[in-house]
Amino acid sequence: MKFKGEIHKIREEHALAFNYDLQAICDDLRRKQAESGRQIISSPLKQPRQYQQLPKKLA
Repeated sequence: MKFKGEIHKIREEHALAFNYDLQAICDDLRRKQAESGRQIISSPLKQPRQYQQLPKKLA
């Protein structure tokens, strides 16, 4: 649980540094990601499952 608390503290400090502006926080994280020099691998989005409509008797 100690690590979880540390992660929350780091996130809170990062958000506070940007006055909780989500756009600014995301821009900063994207900038850091680009500057890291690491290869970024994105997985494709999963398509939502298609479910059959149940008959009204069962719904």
